[in-house]
Amino acid sequence: MLALFWEVIAAQLDELRSAKNATDVLRILAPENNPTRGFFAGGDDTVEDALHTAGWTVVWAESSLYYTMRAPDGSMITYVEGDILLGDRHGNGPAQTAQPTN
Repeated sequence: MLALFWEVIAAQLDELRSAKNATDVLRILAPENNPTRGFFAGGDDTVEDALHTAGWTVVWAESSLYYTMRAPDGSMITYVEGDILLGDRHGNGPAQTAQPTN
């Protein structure tokens, strides 16, 4: 059972390495019943590193457990201790939740 857990984490990180926008991140990490909030269970590799590989940038950070990242298309997610929130939710301005249209 533990091996399956780590296989799921590895698969999530692999998908995040090619995430183009916030919608992709939530598709990868959100439960089906809540498309605006996801969760990452952890491990040695991080969401930040995986998204950096996909071309994302950190736009704000308080720590490695609380930060906001911007996708190449301009959409954003905020990471709070494993929770993934749509948009810029770090509290220093209004939440930026609009998704660019494709």
